[in-house]
Amino acid sequence: MTVAAGIGLGERQAGAGAPPPAVTERRSRRKLTPYLLLVPGMAWLAIFFIAPIVTLLSTSTQTRPEGAEIGVFTQTFRFANYLDALEGYGPEFGRSFLYALLATVLALAISYPLAYAIAFKAGRWRNLLLVLVVAPFFVSFLLRTVAWKQILADDAWVADLLRALSVIGPQTHIINSAPAVVIGITYNFLPFMILPIYASLERVDPRLMEAAGDLYSSALTTFRKVTIPLSMPGIVAGTLLTFIPAAGDYVNSALLGNKDTTMVGNVIDSRFLRVVDYPTAAVLSVTLMASILVLVGFYIRRAGTEELV
Repeated sequence: MTVAAGIGLGERQAGAGAPPPAVTERRSRRKLTPYLLLVPGMAWLAIFFIAPIVTLLSTSTQTRPEGAEIGVFTQTFRFANYLDALEGYGPEFGRSFLYALLATVLALAISYPLAYAIAFKAGRWRNLLLVLVVAPFFVSFLLRTVAWKQILADDAWVADLLRALSVIGPQTHIINSAPAVVIGITYNFLPFMILPIYASLERVDPRLMEAAGDLYSSALTTFRKVTIPLSMPGIVAGTLLTFIPAAGDYVNSALLGNKDTTMVGNVIDSRFLRVVDYPTAAVLSVTLMASILVLVGFYIRRAGTEELV
């Protein structure tokens, strides 16, 4: 009887220590909540990012059967498509990266002084200047580019002024040239450079620059040793936000350039929508994305801001 009583007492104590079923169910739901919150985002990425990438990769190795209708391709896993496309459109790739690099450097040269002035010198005009920076976004990308087509026209004031200053000759054209394309790209992506740099500079404590001055540092040395390193995350973010879309841009080249300024984005657009050569267009798209990914990874590591990855 004593042993049985002890066993019964132990079972009752064990039962008293176990949580009620309702508590257990709430704990299980609490553990599942973070994963359930990820479902919409993961579904979005799967449908609108992973699936298109897989489709693009699959299309890049297809070929058109002999005698098939235009736009009909079959999967043959022909990886030689990549070599053929790169051999045929290598200049367009090089031109795209060159124009994107020039536009990024110009945008940085324009944006950093402006962002610095807004962050430290604007005072009560800061909000107005920020509105003016983002104001171009209220006009469509296409209309802004068409406006530059008018500004850089042969009979516009820019060309007349440059001719008066003997910067260009009487027969030199600004429009439909490589400089016009670079100018258009620089202008259209300029806010993407200004805003990250401003956000980075705005967080810099001015007392750090004052401390550098107290330690007999010159203004140039303070700027080089204190301001620029502290704003480097904004510089890296701005250059990436400018270079990546600029490398794939095709609107500026189509409206402001000529046949000798064709970028890879123009080729992709033509192959997809006019020539109906889907494999070549897919190859160029995949190669462009892979090239940008490699360049961005190398750039971030060299800049010492791996936390941005």
